[in-house]
Amino acid sequence: MDKLLSEIRDCEVCKSHLPLGPRPIVAAHPDSKIAIIGQAPGTKVHKTGVPWDDPSGKQLRKWLGVLDAIFYDESKIALIPMGFCYPGKGRSGDLPPRTECAPLWHEPMLDKMPNSKLILLIGMYAQNYYLGNKAKKTLTETVASYEAYLPKYLPLPHPSPRNRFWLTRNPWFGEWVPPELQRRVSKII
Repeated sequence: MDKLLSEIRDCEVCKSHLPLGPRPIVAAHPDSKIAIIGQAPGTKVHKTGVPWDDPSGKQLRKWLGVLDAIFYDESKIALIPMGFCYPGKGRSGDLPPRTECAPLWHEPMLDKMPNSKLILLIGMYAQNYYLGNKAKKTLTETVASYEAYLPKYLPLPHPSPRNRFWLTRNPWFGEWVPPELQRRVSKII
């Protein structure tokens, strides 16, 4: 795993497309029991080099019901984005994750984590990649059908503060999904 992580952190496959240059952000360990597949680091995470070191990460830790010490313990939780580097700014937020990363690095990483019991799929990009034709037409439908993907996968919306309107329109999420997620995380860790 150390060799693979070193290769990922040295990756420059899409260097010419990255406005801030390459800085792959990832955290994993062979003993990781939960893998969190997110989108791509934002500018703050690009600067600090710490995955989920932003308001989205704070909300995600609330949903999981874990403290920072557990969240950042790589032997417990692997933090793997769909795109490992900050992709740049778009018209309504950050650009989508670069498409080169997941096919190049995800399978080798997950293969080196034999103790993984749960993969959290955060956002549409992760859900479409991992669920394929089993994903529903919309993220809302996919997340609402989370039980169909258990015990291996649990789809989640992105925990970004920008998603507060989605959370307001979908109050069932807060009632059903975080409590189920917390039960599973507590049992696994």
